[in-house]
Amino acid sequence: MTDEHMPRRCVVWFGKPTNEERAALTQAGWRIRIGDVHLPDGVGMRRDDIVVALADLRAGDAQTIYAMRRLMDAHPWLPWLALVVRQTLVDEPDVERILRTSAEFFTVPIDLKRLVDALAKIGSGWSPVADTSDIPGMVGAISQVMRATLVSLRKYAPVELPVLITGETGSGKELAARALHGLSVRRDHPFVAINCGALPLNLVQSELFGHERGAFTGANVRRIGHFEVAAGGTVFLDEVGDLPLDAQTSLLRLLQEGTLERVGSSQLIKLDVRVLAATHVDLELAVAQGGFREDLYYRLNVLRLRMPALRERDGDVELLAQHFLEAFRLRHQGCARAFSSGARLALRRYAWPGNVRELLNRVQRAAVVAEGTLINAGDLDLDDTQLLSGSRLSLDLSRVSAEREAVLNSLRESHFNISECARRLGVSRVTVYRLCKKHKVVLDELRGNVRSRTGRPVTVNGHGSPITEDA
Repeated sequence: MTDEHMPRRCVVWFGKPTNEERAALTQAGWRIRIGDVHLPDGVGMRRDDIVVALADLRAGDAQTIYAMRRLMDAHPWLPWLALVVRQTLVDEPDVERILRTSAEFFTVPIDLKRLVDALAKIGSGWSPVADTSDIPGMVGAISQVMRATLVSLRKYAPVELPVLITGETGSGKELAARALHGLSVRRDHPFVAINCGALPLNLVQSELFGHERGAFTGANVRRIGHFEVAAGGTVFLDEVGDLPLDAQTSLLRLLQEGTLERVGSSQLIKLDVRVLAATHVDLELAVAQGGFREDLYYRLNVLRLRMPALRERDGDVELLAQHFLEAFRLRHQGCARAFSSGARLALRRYAWPGNVRELLNRVQRAAVVAEGTLINAGDLDLDDTQLLSGSRLSLDLSRVSAEREAVLNSLRESHFNISECARRLGVSRVTVYRLCKKHKVVLDELRGNVRSRTGRPVTVNGHGSPITEDA
């Protein structure tokens, strides 16, 4: 490889390096480019360059520090270093966030050898594959698992094949589907999202594939189905495992032959549409149990994209929380602009059974109820959380176990009132049922155990009526 094609090593220095600092970095083979946090240019780089950004806070006022923090939030895929003076008030939210986001920080006087060593270390081991600037709606790519997911998403987007998106409820499956569409050649054509579990069973075929006038009682006019509406674009089938078998047969024909029939018609309609599907259930198990067609499963599962649970995305939760808070502040008035150290600790420790959707809901609620500029753990309703309390668990098995325990504890504490359990966990009732199914928690057995120990039926709010799943 010739010198002109060798990747350059560059430090984008936001601040004013001294002559000594310039000389030390130049001698170590690093170019220095001076950046300005107040300019909209951001951090530019030549393809294949090795770039490290450096946040110099030694002479920064409050406005500059705030701009620096916003710049770091906008470039989370870059390795950052920070320079501060010892007297800097690190309890100030923006400064504390900058230091926490940085791979390493240095105080005055700077140990130049350690600085050069740190640059070499993170410069050689960092791959900026998590750039989400071209993926609309995607935020939070510090974690390795999410960076890998985004790499797969970019690979799949331009390929005209079905994608099966898996993951827990609230993990962002529809967001991923919209990103796949937005990065594809179909981006200028319709994107139609369909929740298969919400379709009335007697109207599934009509909703998806349309019907002719007189096809059934009440069909007074011809109706165009969702697939025809999306012609040339993308259809996203959320919870595809909930489709009844007759609709699965029609979908299989569409995938195999590119044709559909409206209900009440025998005429085949040629259709060009890409199908993306999502599920939170185990489709392999559904196939084995006869609830899902095996041939349709293989047709949908050509490419597979797994959206990781929020508890797996180390480092992303705080970035997402701040993003949601700032998005909320753009639409509503409020005094909260950041999170206290206690709130950040609670965010990291919580198991997030409702995933990103739950995080969004908690942040929005906290932004409304917060009394000061900092949101605390109580505002997030996480001050007494039992999830992942103490040291942070690192094994997936431990996290799953903690999530199951959290559900069980909330069920017991709420006397098996599903609505109260959902409120305590900060999720929907549907999510509680899905978590119970996921962790093989059988509600009737638990209630029966309580009855056998107490001799009384499980009660709600002290009343004598037995609890039901609709309670």
